Amino acid sequence: MENRIKIYNQIAAVAVFIVLPILIYSLGDFPRRSLLKEAISLVTILAFSMMLMQFFLSRANKPILKEHHMAKVIKWHKALGYVFVSVLLLHPFLIVLPRYFEAGISPNRAFLELLSNINQQGLLLGLTAWILMLIIGLTSLFRYKLRLTYLTWRMIHGYLSIAFIIAASLHVLSMGRHMNKPMSWLFILLSLSAMILLMKTYFFKSTSQKNNNHV
Repeated sequence: MENRIKIYNQIAAVAVFIVLPILIYSLGDFPRRSLLKEAISLVTILAFSMMLMQFFLSRANKPILKEHHMAKVIKWHKALGYVFVSVLLLHPFLIVLPRYFEAGISPNRAFLELLSNINQQGLLLGLTAWILMLIIGLTSLFRYKLRLTYLTWRMIHGYLSIAFIIAASLHVLSMGRHMNKPMSWLFILLSLSAMILLMKTYFFKSTSQKNNNHV
């Protein structure tokens, strides 16, 4: 029974966070561009989807993952987190990468133009999410060198993650090229679920614990 629940959870995770975004992308009526641009778009969509999965591969989701060995779940959380944080950190540079193979403005010029429009709301949200993601990655990577206690680091990680998911989701929804209705609803539902899960863990649980300590 325990193994069956684990398999169901794994199938559900693959279906929701990998298969569904690929299916919506494949069936969507989007204007198709060069193979390189479409490949970058698909990788970015999957990287964002897998980043959302990180919120469910954590202790915050313990009731659902109770049949799984938490140490293994956290190991996957870390490994996938480092991979997809790296991909998303490259996102601004991947946008201009196709310029190396196309006529027109140079990649450097395209990148500078991108930066010159940073005051636009969608881009500003993207920059905010990028900086938050960088801080989350660095504080996770150098946690022991920062000499933070596990509890302090976990609280910082949780609060930064909540801020990240808000900024990143709004950026994706406002500027994503492949945000048709099904893709938008998928990411809205996953983002809201992740936020509720984290807020329940970091806000409501903390308040409850403080109240209990005062009793």
